Amino acid sequence: MEIRILDSQDAEIYRELRLKSLKENPEAFLTTYEIEKDKPIEQLRRNLIASDHRFTLGAFINGGLIGIVTFVRESNPKIVHKGNIYAMYVTPEFREKGIGKSLVQKLINKAKHCEGLEQINLTVISNNNAAKRLYETIGFVTYGTEQNALKNGYQYWDENLMVLRLN
Repeated sequence: MEIRILDSQDAEIYRELRLKSLKENPEAFLTTYEIEKDKPIEQLRRNLIASDHRFTLGAFINGGLIGIVTFVRESNPKIVHKGNIYAMYVTPEFREKGIGKSLVQKLINKAKHCEGLEQINLTVISNNNAAKRLYETIGFVTYGTEQNALKNGYQYWDENLMVLRLN
């Protein structure tokens, strides 16, 4: 397995996996398949340009992209000490093989190089026990639950708010 930072040249394969994630687990993400499928590829290319404050990692097996995770650091001066994990996804056939854990650990190791970064936050659907266990094994702790955090039609999902303190 190879884990590396994705760049603008990875936009097509990223889009393919992102759309798959939104179809398979629509409850786990803020956006929807319908919104993402219509985004111009140029927008995805721009979003994949890595910086110290934003990057997306991809996990590859035999050249195929099988997992993704994005880090975004806050930019407001009062919350610049925080960063966030978004869009974590590993294809079902490669789950429970340590790939998700490797992706998050690599993200944390890279994010630690951000001067002044003190914590990394994420949200996870409250009934996604596998994901919560993964994050807990890395050191994330739950500090709250937002009830009805996400809604689609008449369906609601609660989210656990989790944090990893870096110092």
